[in-house]
Amino acid sequence: MSQDDSSCLFCNIQETRIVLENALMYAIRDGFPVTPLHTLVIPKRHVSDYFGLSSEEILAADEILHALRKEILADDSTVLGFNIGMNSGAVAGQTIFHCHIHLIPRREGDVENPRGGVRHLIPGKGFY
Repeated sequence: MSQDDSSCLFCNIQETRIVLENALMYAIRDGFPVTPLHTLVIPKRHVSDYFGLSSEEILAADEILHALRKEILADDSTVLGFNIGMNSGAVAGQTIFHCHIHLIPRREGDVENPRGGVRHLIPGKGFY
């Protein structure tokens, strides 16, 4: 695992938490999941947010996201959709300044009305 920033949680992740990895990225289950199997895809290189990723890292993240989706769907037949998201900057809610992509499995009835999805980041703006 990368040790680019000794104070960074994701640069110092316990290898036993890793559920999937490739040369540039790794995945762990979220420590505070919003749904079961909520997973984070994280670059091995310390980079603050998505916009700092190289083209190769973006492709590596995409590879992991697709593999995770396949595994989650095979493991849990109640998963019928996904949200994929990331926070970039403190005003966008980022609290760990090492890029990480959330893959959130969604199930029928996990919220009263899912219409609008990620648009609910700003209260009252999700429904249209």
